[in-house]
Formats: sequence, structure tokens, C-alpha cells
Amino acid sequence: MDFFNSRIHHWYAISKRDLPWRNSRNPYFIWLSEIILQQTRIDQGLAYYLRFTEEFPTINDLANASEDQVLKLWQGLGYYSRARNLFFTAKYIKQHHLGMFPDDYNSIRSLKGIGEYTAAAIASISFNLEYPTVDGNVYRVLSRFFGIQDAIDTNSGKRVFYELARELITGTNPGMHNQALMEFGALQCTPKNPNCRQCPLVDGCFAFDSGKIADLPVKRNKNKQRNRYFSYLVFVRGNCTWLRQRINTDIWKGLYEFPLVETSEKTDIDQILTNNEWDKITNRTGIIVGNISSWKVHILSHQKIHYRFVQLFMPEEIEMPDEFVRANKEDILSFAIPKLLENYIDEFIEK
Repeated sequence: MDFFNSRIHHWYAISKRDLPWRNSRNPYFIWLSEIILQQTRIDQGLAYYLRFTEEFPTINDLANASEDQVLKLWQGLGYYSRARNLFFTAKYIKQHHLGMFPDDYNSIRSLKGIGEYTAAAIASISFNLEYPTVDGNVYRVLSRFFGIQDAIDTNSGKRVFYELARELITGTNPGMHNQALMEFGALQCTPKNPNCRQCPLVDGCFAFDSGKIADLPVKRNKNKQRNRYFSYLVFVRGNCTWLRQRINTDIWKGLYEFPLVETSEKTDIDQILTNNEWDKITNRTGIIVGNISSWKVHILSHQKIHYRFVQLFMPEEIEMPDEFVRANKEDILSFAIPKLLENYIDEFIEK
């Protein structure tokens, strides 16, 4: 244990990245960074962190915002439930804790959107409490060095890793220790092609000695992606088009998008225009079909979205249902929209 900790801590002291949230023990900043960096690379998440802290420098500033403001600032990060939970919890802390972040683990863990890992990060970094953070990087480092072959996606495996991580953090500077272990996994003990020859732990590493670097950590179940097929209907009348806010519990809840027909497979335009979902949007009298894009793919962690845009010119006499918001073309990007719409919106609404 001492060999492992001392080498990791020394490595961190000379190799850590200079990141803004590491220059503060403010729990709001630690919380914000952890929520943003879930499922997000640091090089992408850093820009979002800086924008959030500039726009909302305190928890109260975030609590006083609107959900649309928060979702718009979050746009492009995906997993929008994280943003909604962030906003909800900021309001809760303002109302129930007078804007002060709770300073004990159980209270932190009870906050909406904060799991064991994030609670441990806040508790250790901000309040010097000995709670280990066990994420993908930590699983990888511990499994390789100590030769743990329990599956990380099983409850029994998770307990094995947590107990070891708790033993390792005891008696250390917990915030530094957690960050060192996570940073080591991110930069040194990488998933593929780690630089083992220059690793400070190579002398005692089980995976290196046994040639099992690629086999650890063990994961029993792999994520399966399902395919979905979206045809976005871009209704055009002069300089205007129509958007609808997603209000169900599906992906992108709270974001705006063009009217959508989802099908079980790729379909031609005639099938779209006779789909029952089309009838819920509008009748087809006088509507002229314009440009139809090729199918594109947007990949999420558990879903593969196949999508295209269908341009439809609307005569004056047709009215859209009240659930649709009329918007000038130049104003669309002021709405919080999914990244796939932002990427291609200019191409398919012009002309």
C-alpha cells in the first residue's frame, strides 16, 4: 500500500494538469466540474466549465437562472438530465441550505443528481473527508496493479474495488489522493497502449508482469446500442419555421427541435407523409416537399440516431398546432437544441 500510494502521489505532484477547479476547494466549483466531466473529455468539458462559472459564479446565481438558460449553456454536452439535476439542486441548496453547500457526505449524497462518486469527490476535495472516488480510471489502475479480476459491472466486483480504495485513502490527504489516482488513470495507465516502460508502478504491477494489461479491468456486460430513425420536418414559410419542445422522458428532454416523425427503419418520403404522426402535426393540403437530406448518424452511449431533414413549404392558410413555436430562421440558435440540429441547421433552413 505504501509503495503504491507514495509512487502515485509523487507522480501527481510533478505530472498533474493545471485545471481551474484544482485551484479551489469551493464545493460549488468541484461539483460543477464533476457533473460536466461525467461522460465528457476534459478538453471538451473545460470550455463548458469556464462558461458556466463566468455566467453563474455562485450557486445562487445558478439557482436564479431559468432552465432554458441552463440548457442552452449545456448544449452540446449531451445527457441533458445532468443539466436539469444541476439546476434543481442549485435551487434546493439556495432554498434549504441558504446557498451554502452541505459539508458532510450523507447530505451531499442525498442531493439530486449526485451519486457516490461525485459525493466522494466533493467531500474529499472540499472538506478533507476520507471517501474514495472510484471511477473508470480508478478501476483500471487498481485492477491492473493489484491483479483484481472481479468484474467492475457487478455489485460484488464494485464492493471489492471500493474496499481496496477505502483502505488506500486512509491516512492520506484525501482530496489530493483521489485526484492523483484519477489523473494517473487518465494520463499514465490509459485504456489502450499505456506507457508501461516509464510507469512509476511498473515494478509491482500485476498486469505488466503477467501480460494482462489488455484484459484488465474485467467487464462482464457490454453496452448495446439500439437504432432509431428520425425524420425532421422543417416547415418553411418565408423566413419562419416551427420548433417543438421535447417534454417526455426520452433523450433531450426540455430541448427544442423540428417536428419529428420517428420510424422503425429508414423510409422513403411517401411513407413519412402518410404516417400517423404526420397527421397529428398537420394536414397535407398544399404542402410542397423541398430538399431532403441524406441520412446521417448521431451516436449516443446506448443509441444510434439515424436522422435526416425534410424541407416542407407551407401555404399561408395552414396553421400549426399550439404546441409548436414559430421562430425566425436567424433566431433558432437562441433556443436550446440538440447538437445534431446545431451542426446542420444552417444547411437545411437556408434558401
